[in-house]
Amino acid sequence: GAIASRMSFSSLKRKQPKTFTVRIATMDAEMEFSCEVKWKGKDLFDLVCRTLGLRETWFFGLQYTIKDTVAWLKMDKKVLDHDVPTEEPKTFHFLAKFYPENAEEELVQEITQHLFFLQVKKQILDEKIFCPPEASVLLASYAVQAKYGDYDPNVHKRGFLAQEELLPKRVINLYQMTPEMWEERITAWYAEHRGRARDEAEMEYLKIAQDLEMYGVNYFAIRNKKGTELLLGVDALGLHIYDPDNRLTPKISFPWNEIRNISYSDKEFTIKPLDKKIDVFKFNSSKLRVNKLILQLCIGNHDLFMRRRKADSLEVQQMKAQAREEKARKQMERQCLAREKQMREEAERTRDELERRLMQLKEEATMANEALMRSEETADLLAEKAQITEEEAKLLAQKAAEAEQEMQRIKATAIRTEEEKRLMEQKVLEAEMLALKMAEESERRAKEADQLKQDLQEARESERRAKQKLLEITSKSSYTQSMNSSTTALPTDLPSFNLISESLSFDFKDTDMKRLSMEIEKEKVEYMERSKHLQEQLNELKTEIEALKLKERETALDILHNENSSRGNSKHNTIKKVS
Repeated sequence: GAIASRMSFSSLKRKQPKTFTVRIATMDAEMEFSCEVKWKGKDLFDLVCRTLGLRETWFFGLQYTIKDTVAWLKMDKKVLDHDVPTEEPKTFHFLAKFYPENAEEELVQEITQHLFFLQVKKQILDEKIFCPPEASVLLASYAVQAKYGDYDPNVHKRGFLAQEELLPKRVINLYQMTPEMWEERITAWYAEHRGRARDEAEMEYLKIAQDLEMYGVNYFAIRNKKGTELLLGVDALGLHIYDPDNRLTPKISFPWNEIRNISYSDKEFTIKPLDKKIDVFKFNSSKLRVNKLILQLCIGNHDLFMRRRKADSLEVQQMKAQAREEKARKQMERQCLAREKQMREEAERTRDELERRLMQLKEEATMANEALMRSEETADLLAEKAQITEEEAKLLAQKAAEAEQEMQRIKATAIRTEEEKRLMEQKVLEAEMLALKMAEESERRAKEADQLKQDLQEARESERRAKQKLLEITSKSSYTQSMNSSTTALPTDLPSFNLISESLSFDFKDTDMKRLSMEIEKEKVEYMERSKHLQEQLNELKTEIEALKLKERETALDILHNENSSRGNSKHNTIKKVS
């Protein structure tokens, strides 16, 4: 029994599939997966796409490096059969392998747009894509909008971009400008992007970046039949031949719709144009591994080029419909949030105004209280003075009566001698004068007492009015407080091909190339019209900062770009000229 159990346990152990660990690095995250030994590239790639929620898989691939050469994981080959390091975890980079011609029309999912935005932004900052200074500033402003949302001067104060990497070092070194001066120019444009959501700001970034000459181009060192060193550029539009010192302007271009066949045998590549009058172009590449990569990119880009010019597949139609619904839903959410924010701001303004009015009424109440206290004090003083005056008047009247009695008594007294009579008359006269004076003083004091009574009456009336005003202010204050409490309660609320003896040929068949050429020409004209306003904006900033440029620090690409600009050459019309 024990032996049987051991055998069954060991057989279970053998049945468990062997695994290995893989680390996948995207532009903004790292993930680890346990993979079965038998897994092919497609199994791992599909797992990564499911994890990310990515459905536009045709743009992406898993990249790794072999002996300083970039390689991509083949979908139909076992992961462990690739020339990858033996140690674990085995690291692959999930990156865009093919680029769209028009990001706005082709990139449907928000996750696809975001991954492209991050990859292109890094290529510009690492100077793998040449970007002129004025376009660098505009791109930086959209990157800031994507990260920080709407500009708010109370939050985004001077120096808030100090730790951000927003401009290529080449651009910073080219001008006598401080970080503060760059921030000021970036912020000026950033403030104009108010209302754009993250996905909208990132898409505006891509729409500008896709017009840069080096955007989406894979460069390879080649030699022509004469042994001249050249560069081959492969991108969404076709194949381009460059001088090694000028990656901006191709010498010759072969648009995909004008190529009949691409093939290589050993290290020699052959490009056969559709027009048989045009000579076949042959070149040599240094490594067989590089030749395979070039052909992969040619097939993939050509497939996507043709696919764009056909009706969308059912899957893409469904994705676009879902994307439109999602965009509409988010737009409604943003509008609701904007309304709530507006209502909250209005409620806060009303609250602040009521608080200010309350403070004003409190000040008025304090002043009225003080005036009332002064009125009460004045009334008390006047009442006391009136009482004293009244008492004085009574005393004077009493004295006047006594004087009158004395006069009467004197008159009645018998005076015998003339002298006594004369003296008596003099005393009578003096007594009369004193009585008259006393009567006048008594009358004056009586009038003064009446005046004081009148002043007291007025003071009491003033006191009554002050109390009435204080009562009004108190009632207003209670109304303001009730209004204030009510406002604060507002809501805060790819096709198959065979490799035989290291030779491979790929034909671009079944396409109406003349019709395609006319459609492409029409697309270019429409595009040039759309980009006119943007160019005016960029020229304005270029003129503004030109005086601060240090000419001696200009790189070869800066000089070439300026020459192209002065001739009025752009990415699209240059390719048209050299095709």
